[in-house]
Amino acid sequence: MPFDDLRSFLNALEAAGQLLRISDEVRAEPDLAAAANAAGRIGENAPGLYFDNIAGFTDAKVALNTLGSWPNHAIALGMDPATSTRAQVAEFIRRWDAFPIEPERREDAPWRANTVEGEDINLFDLLPLFRLNDGDGGFYLDKAAVVSRDPDEPENFDKQNVGIYRMQVKGPRYLAIQPVPVHDIAIHLHAAEERGRDLPIAITLGNDPIITLMASTPLRYDQSEYHMAGAIRQSPYPIATAPLTGFDVPWGSEVVIEGVIEGRRRELEGPFGEFTGHYSGGHSMPVIRIDRISYRTDPIFESLYLGMPWTEVDYLIGPATCVPLYKQLKADFPEVQAVNAMYTHGLLAIISTRKRYGGFAKAVGMRAMTTPHGLGYVKMIILVDEDVDPFNLPQVMWSLSTKVNAAGDVVRLPNLSVVALDPSSSPSGITDKLIIDATTPVTPDDRGHFSQSVRDLPEAAAWVERLTTMIGAQR
Repeated sequence: MPFDDLRSFLNALEAAGQLLRISDEVRAEPDLAAAANAAGRIGENAPGLYFDNIAGFTDAKVALNTLGSWPNHAIALGMDPATSTRAQVAEFIRRWDAFPIEPERREDAPWRANTVEGEDINLFDLLPLFRLNDGDGGFYLDKAAVVSRDPDEPENFDKQNVGIYRMQVKGPRYLAIQPVPVHDIAIHLHAAEERGRDLPIAITLGNDPIITLMASTPLRYDQSEYHMAGAIRQSPYPIATAPLTGFDVPWGSEVVIEGVIEGRRRELEGPFGEFTGHYSGGHSMPVIRIDRISYRTDPIFESLYLGMPWTEVDYLIGPATCVPLYKQLKADFPEVQAVNAMYTHGLLAIISTRKRYGGFAKAVGMRAMTTPHGLGYVKMIILVDEDVDPFNLPQVMWSLSTKVNAAGDVVRLPNLSVVALDPSSSPSGITDKLIIDATTPVTPDDRGHFSQSVRDLPEAAAWVERLTTMIGAQR
C-alpha cells in the first residue's frame, strides 16, 4: 500500500523496527543534527529518528533520517526491508517504464486545517528551526518539495517542476533559495526575470517518501514528477490545489508555503554544509517572499542532514540518480548494462557497457555527461565491461588496475559545467571532466594482452548458494 503522507510512512517504519522515537528532552542544537549525523555512521540499517520533546519549543515534532538506510528506502518503495540495494535499483528501473500515470486530485487536504497570511507570518513561530552543521550561515529548509511553473506555458502540467532546493531562512517571512543553473526552477526564474516578473512558487514540507524521491530525480524538463511518482508508487499520486497560487501540490504535506521569488532581488546566502562534505560558502541568491502558509494541526517538521558521506542524502539521491542516467543512456545506447552513480550525487559514475567497436565506451561516457544530470554533476566516469558489476567495487578496481593504459584510456575534457557546490571547481561552476575507459579494447583498437582472462568455474555459482545456505544455518 503506497504512502499518501509522511505520517503513514513513519508508522510503517516503526512497524518494521526502523524508527526510533526519542522522548527524552533534547536540545535543538546540537542534538538534533548530531543525532542525524550519527545515524549515518552506524551502518546501512540505520533507523529514522522522531523527536517530540525539544527544549525551548512547545509541541515541536521533528523527523530525521527517514530515508537514511537501505531498509528505509525499501519500505518507501513498498518492498521488504531486507531487499538488497541492487534489487531496489532494478525494481526502480522496472517501475520507471510505467510512466506516466495520471495523478489523483483530492479536495480534503489535511494541510488546509490552519492558515496564516501576510504580515502575520512568522516561520520562527511555526517551525522548530535548527542548524544542521556548526558552520551553517543560518537555519535551512532542505527537504522541502518546491513547485514552480514555466512562465511561458503555465498550464503545461508536464513543465511544472517539483524539486528539492536548499532555502535559508532570512526572516519571519523571507527565504533565500539556491536555484542551481541546470535545474528546472532556474529556467523558470530566468524566464520570469526576463519579463520583469516575480516567479510564483509553492513549498511543501513534511512529504511522503515517493514525492521526495521524485523531487530528487533528474527527469527531463517536460517530464512530470507527479506522473513519475505514480509509476514508482504503482498507483495514482494524490495531489491538491494550493489556494493562493493554484499550483498542484502533494495532498499529504504537513505544511504548504506559497509566495514568490522576487524578480532580480538577491541577498547573501550561505555558507551551508553540503552533500560534498564541504561548506559551499556564501553567494548572492534569489529571495522568496512568503504570502500564505497552510498547515496541519501539530505539523511534523522534516529535515535532511548533509555532511561527509554517507548521510541520508546519499540514500535519497543514490538510486534516484542511477536510474534516470541508466534509462537515458539505454535509450541511445542499448549496449549499456548498468549505471552506478551512488557516490556524492553522481559526481562520479561507473557505467557497464558492451562495445560495438574500438572507442565506443568513450562515446557512452561523453553522452552521460550531456544528460540532464550529467550537465551539472557528472565530472568523472569509469567505463567497465558488460561482465563487470559497477556496484561491485572490487571488480571495478580490478578493471581500473588491469585494463587502463593512461596513454589512450584517459580522456580529459576541459572547461565544462559542473554544479558550483563542487569544491574542486575553478572558477566556481567550471571544471575539467574525466572519462576513464576501463573496458577491454576491441577492434580496431587492438592493443594490450587481454585474450586469456580467467573465468569463474562453471560449478562456482552452485557452491556460492551452498556455502551461503550453510553459513546461514550456523547463525
